[in-house]
Amino acid sequence: MASQRIGVLVMSYGTPESLDQVEAYYTHIRRGHPPTPEQLHELTARYEAIVGGFFPLRENTNKQVKGLENTLRQEHPDLEFVCYQGLKHAQPYVEDGVEQMVKDGITEAVGIVLAPHYSTMSVGGYVKRAKDKAEALGLKIDFVLDYYLHPKLVDALRTRVDKALEKFAGVNRNDVRVIFTAHSLPEKILEMKDPYPDQLLATSKVIAERVGLTNWQFGWQSAGQTAMPWLGPDILDVIRKINQEENVKNVLLCPIGFVSDHLEVLYDIDIEAQALAKELGLHLERTESLNTDPLYLETLSDVVYKKWKEVTSLS
Repeated sequence: MASQRIGVLVMSYGTPESLDQVEAYYTHIRRGHPPTPEQLHELTARYEAIVGGFFPLRENTNKQVKGLENTLRQEHPDLEFVCYQGLKHAQPYVEDGVEQMVKDGITEAVGIVLAPHYSTMSVGGYVKRAKDKAEALGLKIDFVLDYYLHPKLVDALRTRVDKALEKFAGVNRNDVRVIFTAHSLPEKILEMKDPYPDQLLATSKVIAERVGLTNWQFGWQSAGQTAMPWLGPDILDVIRKINQEENVKNVLLCPIGFVSDHLEVLYDIDIEAQALAKELGLHLERTESLNTDPLYLETLSDVVYKKWKEVTSLS
C-alpha cells in the first residue's frame, strides 16, 4: 500500500492539438500578439507537412508523462507518485498543472522539464512560473534543473548514434561527420554566463568518447525569427560549409537538445535539412528521438526521486 502521494509536475513547451489551434498557440508564443497572416500560414504549412493533422509532440509528451509515472511507481512501490503536465504555450499550462495538484490534495511535489540542459531562458522560465503559482497556493515544490550527463541518458544517446551510423553502408564511420544539435537561444545568454552551451558541449563530448567518434562538431538549429541575434552557426549553414569547404558527403545529425519527435525534428531536420542535403548531394541521417525509451524514462525517474529524497532529508 502506497504510504505517501508525491506530485510530479512534468513541464514542456507544448504544441497545438489540431490545425485550428495553431493561431491561438502562436499568439501565446508572441505574448498575446497575433501572428501576421504570412507567419500563420508558414507555421500551419510546417505542421501540415509533417503531420497532416496529427500532432506528434502532444501525443509523445502524453506518453512520456504516463511512462514516467509508471516507472516511478514500479521503482518505488512504497510511494505514490502522481504526474501532472504543465505546458509553456498550450493547455494545460504550467500554472494549470500546479493548480490541479493542489485541488487533488498534493502537498509536496517535484518539478522537472523535458529538456536535459539548463538555461535561464528555457528551464529557468518554466521553474519561475511553477514556483510563483505554487507559492501563491501554498504548495511545496522543488525542481530538477538539469540531467545532461546522467549515465542512462548518455547510454540511450550513445546507442542511437551507433545505430544510426549503420545506415551509412560501405562508409568508414570516421568519414561520417556527426553533428550534435540543440535549439538555438538568443545570444544574450552568453553575457549572462548561462550554462546552456557548456552543458550541451559536455553531453556531446561524452557521447563522442563513448562511441569513439573523432569526426564530430556542434551546431544550432531552429532559431527564432526576432530582431535580436541568436546563437549560431545554424545547422543549415554548417552543412553547406562542410560540404563546400571540406567536401563532406556523409552527415549524421544527433539532436541531443530534443527528447521527442516534434516540429524541430520532423520539419527542421527531416524536411528542411534533408532538402538541403539532397540539393548538395549529401547522405544525411539523424538519430532516433528518445520519446519513451525506457532508459530516458529511468533517467527522469532517477532524478525526480533523488530530488525528492534530497528535499525530505533536509526537512
